[in-house]
Formats: sequence, structure tokens, C-alpha cells
Amino acid sequence: MKIWFNGKFIDSKKAVVPILTHSLHYGSGVFEGIRFYKTENNSAIFRLDEHLKRLFYSRSILSMKVSYSQKEIKKEIIALIKLNKLDEGYIRPIAWYGNKMGLYPGKADVNVALAVWPWESYLGDKPIKTIISKFIRLHPKSIVADAKISGYYANSVLASLEAKNKKVNEAIFLDYKGNVAEGPGENIFLVKDKKVYTPKRGSILPGITRDSVMTLLKDLKIPIKEKKISVQELKSSDELFFTGTAVEICPIAKVDNTFINKGEIGPITKTVKDFYGRVVRGLEKKYFHWLNFINKTR
Repeated sequence: MKIWFNGKFIDSKKAVVPILTHSLHYGSGVFEGIRFYKTENNSAIFRLDEHLKRLFYSRSILSMKVSYSQKEIKKEIIALIKLNKLDEGYIRPIAWYGNKMGLYPGKADVNVALAVWPWESYLGDKPIKTIISKFIRLHPKSIVADAKISGYYANSVLASLEAKNKKVNEAIFLDYKGNVAEGPGENIFLVKDKKVYTPKRGSILPGITRDSVMTLLKDLKIPIKEKKISVQELKSSDELFFTGTAVEICPIAKVDNTFINKGEIGPITKTVKDFYGRVVRGLEKKYFHWLNFINKTR
């Protein structure tokens, strides 16, 4: 598999990062997760521009100077997909501070890499089991919540380990006030009385898939509202689902010992999941502006 590393296409096995790398020790990297799908017009990258805009925003939070523009990164992502001859898969752009020790990155060099690989939906296609994590989502006054910074994900790793140790698929974070926040790498939606709700911004990473789903719900004439959500509301919901680039649309069957919709995918979740699948695969022309088609023009 070929990757793009600091301006060159190389074999992934030949990519070398020094041990005394600032980001490895202190989490001072920024990244994105992006998917591309096979469509009738060859492959299409879903909301590439929005992902790259967030990547560069996250970079700015760490005062990181990247030598490449968003336009250049976009061009190299498309070239990398072609080089690896993939029809469908996952894209990981990442930038990080390099060979320097001490918390302040100072004049550390900045590295940029791109990788692509085939990757099925992260949590599978069936309704999953979850727990309310004993860990809380990072306090919004301790971080910049809408940036996607590598070091934040130590919090997510702890929750994921907890979930696996309890033999469930994923965890759900509460925020510092005890309200529902999100999953370790996913946003969350609940359905009650045919209306959809999702946690407000503040203690969550407001995902691009989250934004896409909110738009699709509105277009489907399904009421959607951002609000504070209690654990009781979560467990008494008619349906629950995660959203995210890696998981796409993932129905939730169980929270702790409480089954949701008898452990089955609910009608609104299925509608959204099916419609989202059509959108990302280029079957809904209204949303072509979200797709970057590779090789062929629409």
C-alpha cells in the first residue's frame, strides 16, 4: 500500500517516524477520517472539502504551520486513491509536530501524511450493545471541543477498553454535568415519539456525518432538535443510533441493561441509514455537492 508522506508517495512500510516525536509523546497531532464510495460514476469522496476545512482549523488550534494548502492536500488524496487502485475505503490525513521534546512545540518540524485503505463500517452493520462509560467526555474548558486533536483520543481509548472489557461493542460518554454527550468516536441521536434529538454542541465534536444526518432528517420532514439529553431520556427512547465517518449510521440495541426497540433497528433509524447509503453512493442527485467524483465528472 502506498501512502503520501511529506510530499512524496512511498511504500507504507518505508515510512519512519523518530522515537523523539513531539506528537507521539504529547498527542500534538491533528487528523481527519474521510470515506470514499463506489458509485455509478466511479468513486466519490464524501464531503472532502468540509473535512479538510476542519483539519486546517484543528491545525490552527495547535498553532501548527502546514506547508501544503487545502487545495494541494485535496489533489494528493485523489492521486493516492488512484495510485492504490481502490474503489471504496477510508482516508486518513494527519499532521503532527515532529522531532522535539518538551511540551512547547516551538520550532518543531511539522509532518503531513495521507493514507487510504479498505475499511468496513467500524462497528458493523447490526444493532450494537453499549454501556454508559465511567469516564466522562473531556471538559469543554479543558480543550477546544470542535477541533480533532490526537491527544483527545486517550479519553476515547479508555472508554473503548472499558466497553470491550465488559463485552459490549461501544461506550457512551456523559458530559461533566451528567448529560449524554457522544460515543468515543461517534455522535448519538435518539428517537422519541417520531421526533429525533441529539446533544447540543459544547461537550461534543460536532461531526460532519452528524451535520449530514441533521440535513437529511430535515429533508425527510422528520423533526430534529438539539437539546440536553439525560440518561433517563436515553434509556427510554424509542430508537438510538450513532453517526460518524467510521461507523456511518449504527443502530444501538442496548444501553447497559436496557434494550432499545427490543434490540432491533427502528423505522426512523432504518430510513436514515438507507437514505444516507444512497446519498454517499451517488444515488441522490440533490446531494452531489457533497461528493467529489474521481475520474468521471457528474
